[in-house]
Amino acid sequence: MWIKSIVIITVSIIVLFGLVSLYGSYQWRLSTDKLRAKLTGGRQATTPKNYDSKELEGLPDPVQRYFQAVLKDGQPIVAAVDLSQQGLFNMSETKAKWSPFTATQFVTTQRPGFDWDARIQMAPGVNAFVHDAYMLGEGSLHASLLGLFTVADVRDTPQAAQGELLRFFAEMPWYPTALLPSQGVCWEAIDNTSARATVTDAQTTVSLVFRFNADGTIETMRAEARYRDKLTAMPWSGRFWNYSTCNGMLIPLEGEVGWEYPDGIRLYYKGKVTEINYEFAT
Repeated sequence: MWIKSIVIITVSIIVLFGLVSLYGSYQWRLSTDKLRAKLTGGRQATTPKNYDSKELEGLPDPVQRYFQAVLKDGQPIVAAVDLSQQGLFNMSETKAKWSPFTATQFVTTQRPGFDWDARIQMAPGVNAFVHDAYMLGEGSLHASLLGLFTVADVRDTPQAAQGELLRFFAEMPWYPTALLPSQGVCWEAIDNTSARATVTDAQTTVSLVFRFNADGTIETMRAEARYRDKLTAMPWSGRFWNYSTCNGMLIPLEGEVGWEYPDGIRLYYKGKVTEINYEFAT
């Protein structure tokens, strides 16, 4: 009899957990729809509609080589992006504690914005749901266990805006027309293999140093200081590889990102793009 009772209790717990998980996923999906509707509502007209190689005149040499490598004259300007990712996310700041994740991301280039909707596996059948976002000049990070129990909620601070706009900027190699001067990016020469890029949105201005490979593509990006909370800004950098042609543009499909400590970089993201779809300016 006691075995039967244990079985019934166990099955009941599993069913209850399944129902809670389904409800959490449903509620999270509603929040994703709401965020992306807000992001779409903030879009602005993208001009020009096509890339003209004449706008490379006067840019630093490695930047000119980059655009010559990844774009063809007349390439339509990217207005929005839908992409999917998978990879590993380090859940510890002091040691390697990598967890698999999957994510979708929606991006608008004018006005700059994105929503990263991720599922990070904490244990078999147990996911942390994460929204990392930048829209209408504000940054936010919301993490929830099972999509129901909030474990982090950061938003509407200058530090969040700076951190999330830097992320948006660093990911522009996935939509390289956004790095053009006509799209608001200012380039400054450093040396023959690197250049500093700066972009401004609303009250926030951020800069990154991009370093380029021998073939002209971007190899690394680095920010001297990115806020990771209200008080702490640290050097932050990432690396790109596995370039492939998508809709006429040469983009990296894999990358890794981390914080730079005195004893070296501590990676927290290793991922690859598994699908990417573009909407072009029309």
